[in-house]
Amino acid sequence: MINIDQGYDKVAERWREFWNMANDERPLICMAAPKKNAVLPPAPIAPNDIKERWLDTEFQVKSVRRGVEATLYLGESFPSYSPNLGPDFVGAVCGCELEFSPNTSWAEPCIDDYEAFPTIKFDENNKWWKKMCEMTQAALDEANGDFLVGITDLHPGADAIVSMRGAEVAAMDLYDEPEQFKKRVWEVFDVFKEIARRSYELTSKKQKGTSNWMGLLHPDDLWYVTSCDFSYMISPEHFNEFILPELLAELDWLPKSVYHLDGVGSLSHLDTLLAIDKLHAIQWVPGLGKPAPTQWIDLYQKIQKAGKGLQIGCGANEVITLCEALEPQGVQFSTGGLDEDSARALIKETERIYKQKRGVFALS
Repeated sequence: MINIDQGYDKVAERWREFWNMANDERPLICMAAPKKNAVLPPAPIAPNDIKERWLDTEFQVKSVRRGVEATLYLGESFPSYSPNLGPDFVGAVCGCELEFSPNTSWAEPCIDDYEAFPTIKFDENNKWWKKMCEMTQAALDEANGDFLVGITDLHPGADAIVSMRGAEVAAMDLYDEPEQFKKRVWEVFDVFKEIARRSYELTSKKQKGTSNWMGLLHPDDLWYVTSCDFSYMISPEHFNEFILPELLAELDWLPKSVYHLDGVGSLSHLDTLLAIDKLHAIQWVPGLGKPAPTQWIDLYQKIQKAGKGLQIGCGANEVITLCEALEPQGVQFSTGGLDEDSARALIKETERIYKQKRGVFALS
């Protein structure tokens, strides 16, 4: 891979330490900075139509190439691109249509009546799946080893049912259609496995290891995010009944996973998540307008005491405070906004903090 400050072999070894909770030196830190004297390919011309811009494979991969060439990847960061059609992609493969805006997409619900809707199955001729295969293959061809091509954004389980039913209707299903809800979640689980398996097989033909929208690397195996944004709307009792069984099956199937815990309303499920042995780490995202990462240190420490790792997105000015409060093992920070020299200085300061914690002092 290109433009990696430490070189790929060093970065890959650090990620192996992360997955083994063995990064004793400091947390992994992913930062990118503008590359000095970068020679860039011509900027691709963006289609005027928003949907065409999302679906123009050549525009997407050429934009990624230009971005990678312009960037220096510092700490444990690495160049990567995960083809993307938005968070409702699993729902789209299961039968929804997608609508697009400049920055996101959403699904048009497709299940009015559970009884009248056929069994949800993976269809290799689904137009959204075929488009994703096209985008992924084109990215692999463009990368040719220069950057990692990740697996697209996948939200299976209850989140896919929300795509297919709408959030309010899906919430009422827990009372009005509980058995149908459970049945359809398990049908979607089979679709998810097929998407993830086929995606990994496709990317593995030209590269080793995996990443996805979260930006973490497993250099040797498949890993994927687990999540349930729908859980924000439901009680712990409903989470345990309707969400947890399928989540445990995902975790049993995946070699490694980090759970994306989104929004303060989801915190009521944290203790349940911390009790899951197979879950490696948690990404806590408080939500817009909520306190900054440094205001959640007690929560991070609780997660660490349960033996779980942490993925934390934070400002560069928050990294030191977090390092002073947290142990390094299984912790990763994603940050940015610094130039090359300032980024390197921040990494050195984190190393100094953990040396001091271990009682290792520099002589000079």
